Amino acid sequence: MRGIGEVARASGLAVSALRFYDNQGVLVPAEVDPASGYRRYTDEQVRAARLIAGLRRVGLPVAEIAEAVREMGDPGLVRDRLDRHRRRLEDGLADAKRELLRIHALLDLEENLMTRITLPAAALAASLDAVRFAAADPAGLLPGVLFETGDGRLTLVATDRFRMALAEVAAVVEGPPARLLLPLDFVEQLRGVDGVVTLDLAAEVRAEAGGKVIGCKPLPVDFPDYRRLLDHGREPAVRATVDTAALRELVAAAPGTPREHDGTAYEIVIFGLDLDGSVRLATESEWSAEHVAVNREFLLEALDAGGAGQLVLELDGPIHPLAVRVPGESRFSVLMPVRP
Repeated sequence: MRGIGEVARASGLAVSALRFYDNQGVLVPAEVDPASGYRRYTDEQVRAARLIAGLRRVGLPVAEIAEAVREMGDPGLVRDRLDRHRRRLEDGLADAKRELLRIHALLDLEENLMTRITLPAAALAASLDAVRFAAADPAGLLPGVLFETGDGRLTLVATDRFRMALAEVAAVVEGPPARLLLPLDFVEQLRGVDGVVTLDLAAEVRAEAGGKVIGCKPLPVDFPDYRRLLDHGREPAVRATVDTAALRELVAAAPGTPREHDGTAYEIVIFGLDLDGSVRLATESEWSAEHVAVNREFLLEALDAGGAGQLVLELDGPIHPLAVRVPGESRFSVLMPVRP
């Protein structure tokens, strides 16, 4: 029989560790003096203590160390347990390496004031399709689409000051918050890529997808605070769900009232909205505080961007924007009213 000090020297375990494994039931001494409490171990237990010391150094949990000690009579079981632990360590090391690379990339982004966005190309294209119609033409004041990053999302906004469209899409966002107006020709190229898009927003914008790399410079234009238009602090007077195809057919066939702005001719349609989703078209003579007048072409484009199925219209009188929302999604557009 060997005393605890001799077992500690023979195994490489500290005396305190031997006491710990005794208390945990992993290595209980063969004898304990009832008067002095002195522990004594067999030669076989010295072998177990050496095994425990090795397993402890490689980080095996205490519960598994106890199992390994019980399996000492079958070395094959112990080897299997060691192999499983080695695979866990290798997997953990691989995860740690990936996380370190991600942290290095994040530091690089922060240092270079760059924001990286990663998302499926199809999701980005669908969101761009939802806002592209509202962007000003290249000769206009805001000839592009606003790219704004948030917590795990990319917000896209377009406006020509007569209408506005907004779409949000989930994305992996790394780096500082970004808010850049990107030109329409670059937006059109983004709508045509495949696979997964990595978009770097900085003084020089770069996008990569499917082996294709495109780039642009942000437009030096201050985009208006679109949130002021949305956060008006009031509920719409009427919010109703409408059938997109039926409403589009009705608006397309409705008699329009001609208008002109800066030499450009267009038509307006005037309508009211019931809670059941029915639309009441009106003429200029019938116009009242329950109606809204909007550019016919703009409304048709907003309906097309909303997609097939149903849309939610929000009407709040003749001087507030008409909102066209896609149910259950962060996509909508607003049309500025026209006074008949």
